[in-house]
Amino acid sequence: MNKTLNPPSYPIYLPPPRLSLSSLPSPPHPNPSSPALPAPCPRASDQPGCRNPTRCPVMPPRPSLHSLLLMAASAAAASGDSGPLLAARRRLAATAAAGGHRIRLLHSFSPGRVPRRPEVVCCVRSAPDSRRSAPAPPCSRNVLSAKNYSTASEERLGKIIQKLKNEGINPKQWRLGNFQRMLCPQCNGGSSEELSLSVYIRKDGINATWNCFRSKCGWRGFVQADGVTNISQGKSGIESETDQEVEAKKAANKVYRKISDEDLNLEPLCDELVEYFATRMISAETLRRNKVMQRNWNNKISIAFTYRRDGALVGCKYRAVDKTFSQEANTEKIFYGLDDIKRAHDVIIVEGEIDKLSMDEAGYRNCVSVPDGAPPKVSSKIPDQEQDKKYSYLWNCKDYLDSASRIILATDNDRPGQALAEELARRLGKERCWRVNWPKKNDTDTCKDANEVLMFLGPQALRKVIEDAELYPIRGLFSFEQFFPEIDNYFLGIHGDELGIHTGWKSMDDLYKVVPGELTVVTGVPNSGKSEWIDALLCNINKQSGWKFVLCSMENKVKEHARKLLEKHIQKPFFNARYGGSAQRMTPDEFEAGKQWLNKTFHLIRCEDDSLPSINWVLDLAKAAVLRHGVRGLVIDPYNELDHQRPSNQTETEYVSQILTKIKRFAQHHSCHVWFVAHPRQLQNWNGGPPNIYDISGSAHFINKCDNGIVIHRNRDPNAGPLDTVQVCVRKVRNKVVGQIGDAFLTYDRVTGEFKDAGKATTAPSAKAAKQSRKEAYKMPFQHAAEDGENSGL
Repeated sequence: MNKTLNPPSYPIYLPPPRLSLSSLPSPPHPNPSSPALPAPCPRASDQPGCRNPTRCPVMPPRPSLHSLLLMAASAAAASGDSGPLLAARRRLAATAAAGGHRIRLLHSFSPGRVPRRPEVVCCVRSAPDSRRSAPAPPCSRNVLSAKNYSTASEERLGKIIQKLKNEGINPKQWRLGNFQRMLCPQCNGGSSEELSLSVYIRKDGINATWNCFRSKCGWRGFVQADGVTNISQGKSGIESETDQEVEAKKAANKVYRKISDEDLNLEPLCDELVEYFATRMISAETLRRNKVMQRNWNNKISIAFTYRRDGALVGCKYRAVDKTFSQEANTEKIFYGLDDIKRAHDVIIVEGEIDKLSMDEAGYRNCVSVPDGAPPKVSSKIPDQEQDKKYSYLWNCKDYLDSASRIILATDNDRPGQALAEELARRLGKERCWRVNWPKKNDTDTCKDANEVLMFLGPQALRKVIEDAELYPIRGLFSFEQFFPEIDNYFLGIHGDELGIHTGWKSMDDLYKVVPGELTVVTGVPNSGKSEWIDALLCNINKQSGWKFVLCSMENKVKEHARKLLEKHIQKPFFNARYGGSAQRMTPDEFEAGKQWLNKTFHLIRCEDDSLPSINWVLDLAKAAVLRHGVRGLVIDPYNELDHQRPSNQTETEYVSQILTKIKRFAQHHSCHVWFVAHPRQLQNWNGGPPNIYDISGSAHFINKCDNGIVIHRNRDPNAGPLDTVQVCVRKVRNKVVGQIGDAFLTYDRVTGEFKDAGKATTAPSAKAAKQSRKEAYKMPFQHAAEDGENSGL
């Protein structure tokens, strides 16, 4: 069904509609002596199923190719333009006589010669065998009628144009299928009010795009008609292309203009312009050598920077007195001063023609300038060479740049200039790029470009800028010089954390200290007090250094974890329960003050549903806690409470190595110490002594990748000493400056949950028992870490 629409209120141009041959008026037969076409079969009304015109006794045979062509030619002759169709008829006849293949003729008349004349489409298929009685099947291609095409296009165009108006884009006339330049509503073309906004609307009215080419604006966008999806675009019978495809085809088939000084009416610079360049420290000799000229256009004189290759004029860029720029259209984009870098090993690239002249004044002739200025920001990805229009001059001058071993990027000292340097380095190769650091022109301001250095500081300072150019940074590749400030602070101990934070227990000062950016793996048999010891350690660190922590402790309920931390902080029991004995319970005031301390010191990572947390989820939340709350420590307790789903082709050893690498990178990048609690696997022939770090369930990577490895072991043998003795076994210390391997003994206060240094009377028998336990453990067969999930307990 076709919907009747009112004529649009905006001027648009639509392509000529397509009409089938059946919609043409029946012309008179061109040959009066030939018999007229027979009338329709009289049996058609009685017998609608008559499908065999060749055998029908009443209906004549189907018109031949020759007759159809004559009909179409008669219609063309009536309008005075039958030549193209008759020529097509002769070509068809020759093709049919040669091979007898099926033929389709699509002929369109130029809308320029006959305005608003419909396109003539002739679809004819002739069977190779004339004796075949069945008619040829209909054409499978959809040919949209003119009314349907116009209706659909007008509907879409109305929606697109309304959306563009909502964005502030409202030109006097809308052009379809072409790039239209207009004033940008965001920047208004800057001080020169140039037409910097390019708008492109597809011919079918499905979508429209726009882009402002001013580097300080860069406004771009995309709108699409309602109800139109990418799938419908692909399935529609309307042939259309994206903006990138249109531009790529135009660039591939583009023919550049041949220009000369005489064609452009270029002439030598007048005295006023030479005087203007002198104020910018550019001499007349430099202007003559670089062939800087002028053009008088509409009684306005503009500076003409000529772009030449091998001395021949390729393009020209104009600069008016009011600092408006323009270029010759349909010319090839190349560097300004291209001939100066032929066979040069060092090349300097600047952002403007005057900067190129300034480098010439400083003695650097191996310098070129980009023709189009800088982009507003760095693009997300590099397009293909065919679609890289903005930087087409790089590809056009590739032969000149390939021989350069060092390219110095001296772009402007602003955000667009830095974006241009990054775009150039990405395309030229960062490994051979260098960058400059612009000096200060006074106590507060920094020089913006090469010409400012020349004007304020002189040619000597500009030469020093080039001589002091530094390597362009490559992500992930550093030199020690870049870390000298950090190394100096480490040597001088300025930050105070380089030598580690004391644990609060004198017996451990020589064995273990907490260093920001390290990973400590803590293990021990169940019910040995691993979590209790870590909580006590955090309380000690907060008391002496004020650190904040984020806790991912899945085994503890929040209220139980709060009780343990408050008891250690206030040093009083939470309840008047049996474990408290005769000790006095914390008062309500102490409890309220403890809650405030708890809230300021600790932050929690917990799942709000039944799902298990993954290591990526935990680290993302820990990163947020570091940035938002300034935490310095992370506790993951325990390993087996995390979600450990892994690909079927990944072993558990590989998986453990991967997550430990992620944790270490997090600790180093955020200067955060991480405590990771992991349980040992089921021990065989256990003698009651502390387990080894290699006994951790899952993989030997726990001991291989950690910075510090600690085993917490509680005495269970009354003959070996008091039952409240806790042995802290430091089994690995990567940094010898902050610790060493050894054992420390602490006593556990069951009432308050505190850990205190054990006395000599307790330490001696415990140390003797620990030594005997280690001897017996070394006699046992060494248990390697299980791989591929075997006996891992996961």
